[in-house]
This record gives sequence, structure tokens and C-alpha cells, in this order.
Amino acid sequence: MQKPLEKNSYSCEDLVQIVEMLRSPEGCPWDRAQDHHSIRNNFLEETYEAVEAIDRSDPVLLQEELGDVLLQIVLHAQMEAETGRFDFNDVCGGICRKMIDRHPHVFGSESASDLGEALETWEQQKRREKGLYTLEDLLRQVSAALPALMRAQKLCSRAEKGGCTADRPDDELRQALEQALTAGEEQSSASWGKLLFLISARMNREGLSAEEALSHESDRMIESFLGRNHSEA
Repeated sequence: MQKPLEKNSYSCEDLVQIVEMLRSPEGCPWDRAQDHHSIRNNFLEETYEAVEAIDRSDPVLLQEELGDVLLQIVLHAQMEAETGRFDFNDVCGGICRKMIDRHPHVFGSESASDLGEALETWEQQKRREKGLYTLEDLLRQVSAALPALMRAQKLCSRAEKGGCTADRPDDELRQALEQALTAGEEQSSASWGKLLFLISARMNREGLSAEEALSHESDRMIESFLGRNHSEA
């Protein structure tokens, strides 16, 4: 296999070739030993690091982290290319077709005058593509691998789109808190889980992200702790 030359700039095709070389018999022992499951958490970590770069409004870091995410995508695609099931070009082709199909107001004859209509068009196309016709279809299509708070809020949103309101009365939230505080050892986890879900549902109704809110509170806790330690030093 011909090695890529030193260049002033590289393309996606170069990255695919580099990863193919790393996975070849003459490549890197570590890269050859990996499979989808062994680098699953790497994919998550790199994605979260890219999100952190977005949160920090750091374009230099974001460029680097997006590269790390892209590497993970190319690695997974290369593993599949080795089995003959699909390759990176198939991945690109699939997402291109999806973008065209889900934007008939851009690439077809339909129209969308505002953001709401564009989003509704996207959702309608998605439901047709995936056969999401019932509430059960909508709920089961939410990935179980999402962070728990994010998954809970997405389930609430899908329930509302399916015609089932996810609103809960405030009394139920207060009762759930009391139950969690007084639950015995066997029921404690389930009681706190119900409380967290109800809080997530309430925040979803208010248009707030439970995941982001908890993340920001964690940041505030760190700053508060560090500030207290510095004042005591």
C-alpha cells in the first residue's frame, strides 16, 4: 500500500487511506486489534470533548475535536469496509440522500416559510422513512444509549408529538419527592428515578434542558468548592 506523502493539506480521502494503512497487516498493532465495541467509549469521549469546545466557544479546540470525532467515524467505517458490508463512501452517500429526502422544501417542490414548518417537514419525512406511525414506534426509536436526563426529555417530547401529553401536575412532583425521601432501601432507587423523570418532564415543558442545567450546576459546584478552598488557604 502506497504511503501518503507529506502535504501542506490533507483531504477526507487521505484520512480514509491513513486509517486503512493503520488497520492493515503492516499497520499499527493497536489499531488492528480494535473493533466497534472496544472503541465505543472513545467515540463518546471524543464527542463530549467536541461539545465542550462548543460550550467554551473555542473554534481552535473545536476544529481539533471535530477531527477526533471524524477519526472515530472513519475507523468504524473502515472496520465495516474490511467485512465488505459498507465503507466510508456509503456512509457519506447515505447522509447525503437523507438530507435531500428530508428537505423537500429545499430540494423538492414543497415549501416551508419558517423554522416551525421546516422542522415539521423534517419530522414527517423521518416518520415515513422509518415507519414511525404509532406512539410506541416513536418512543422505541429514542436511543437507550443517550444520557439518562436527555433520554427522559426526548421521550417526553416524542410522547407529546404522538398526541400523549407528558404534563404532570405539581402535586405529583411533590409527592414523588416525599416518596423518595421516605422510601425504604428496596424502593429507594426506583423512587428517586421517578422523581428525576418528573423533574426532567417539567423542565421539558418549560423548554429547559435538564442535561445542560445539571452540567452547569456541576460547574458552579466546582467553582464554589475551589473558591472556598482558596479563601481558606
